Amino acid sequence: MNNQDITIIITSFKSEKKIIPCLQSIGQNTPILVIENSNDLTLKKKLESLYPNLKCVLSEENLGYAKGNNLGLSLIKTKYALIINPDAKLYNNSLERFFVSASKYPNFAIIGPYIQENDKIIDEKKLDKKMIEVKNVKGFAMFLNLDQFKDVGYFDDKFFIYFEEIDLCKRLVSNGKKIFLDPTINVFHSGGSSHDEEINFEMEKSRNWHWMWSSFYFHKKHQGYLISLIKIFPKFISAILKIIFFSILLNKKKVSIYYCRFSGIFNSMLLKRSWYRPKIN
Repeated sequence: MNNQDITIIITSFKSEKKIIPCLQSIGQNTPILVIENSNDLTLKKKLESLYPNLKCVLSEENLGYAKGNNLGLSLIKTKYALIINPDAKLYNNSLERFFVSASKYPNFAIIGPYIQENDKIIDEKKLDKKMIEVKNVKGFAMFLNLDQFKDVGYFDDKFFIYFEEIDLCKRLVSNGKKIFLDPTINVFHSGGSSHDEEINFEMEKSRNWHWMWSSFYFHKKHQGYLISLIKIFPKFISAILKIIFFSILLNKKKVSIYYCRFSGIFNSMLLKRSWYRPKIN
């Protein structure tokens, strides 16, 4: 196996400041496909000029994580794909370790790495080097064996963000597919900051809306409407109470955030699609 057996897919949204360090960590020896959820032609030209191994596809609308990655997966021809977030970074041996693990377990569906949050390579002597079979892995970095997805499909694109990787892993396991966590593979992830800082508040509102929408939809999909309602209803009431509380305190930002939480749950309860998008030019 070599770097031409894999395509790295990065789904981004106005993440120029975040994605450059990510791309620098990958280098120019591995095919990269960026799905940019906007119509930012300047960013596309910049990335493709900096990296001859990179193709940037502009979706021209905000497709979200699930649909954006599905678009990327539909465009590639390699045996493997590594899906990573724009705020993730590979280390020098990350790809090599993925390939080593893939050779040990050729029938794997997904391999997930050890999450790094302090940007320092961990002391391997402190790790159990044995790969662990798990039910799901985190979506910031997922190494996919594409042959294993033919009869399962990829992400459910009804999810905009949140729970889409858990849902995918659940469907894979239900179909007898193997998912592994390899604690010897290091990938850095700063977490919750795939976009640039200037749009933080709008993205925070979006995150709250979609977390609630996706929570209800996920439980409804796998356990039925009633169970989902029982699980999520306390959060629905909590959001209403906090809207009232922060309205009394005249805290408009908190009111906006908890209104988004309320709206996300309510729309999912009404079986409406995941329609909310951050209000960003």
